[in-house]
Amino acid sequence: MNNEKCPNAVVEKSKAFSVRIVNMCTFLRRERDEPVLSKQLLRSGTSVGANISEAVYAQSKADFVAKMQIALKEINETGYWLDLLHKTDYLSDREFLSIFSDQQELIKILTAIVKSAKR
Repeated sequence: MNNEKCPNAVVEKSKAFSVRIVNMCTFLRRERDEPVLSKQLLRSGTSVGANISEAVYAQSKADFVAKMQIALKEINETGYWLDLLHKTDYLSDREFLSIFSDQQELIKILTAIVKSAKR
């Protein structure tokens, strides 16, 4: 597959999201002394962009869809960890809402890409 199947915007948004996740996890470990949940957040939150990057050079349409579906599952899991960190007071309302809105935007974009690619 090529880059026309995977718009540059989603590649860039997922990379920017990964950078935010890395910075947030560093903050959680250093400032909030929270190593366990932040490790899960780091894993799922950075996996999104990695799977989207793999999809750019997918071997087939089915491979492209599979990679994008994995990215969709990972961004959904990331929302779970963010919500848990918020509900356990490791993230303030402001910190949570800022990154959660980015997470929700990526869900919408990935859902649209998967639906479109399956047609």
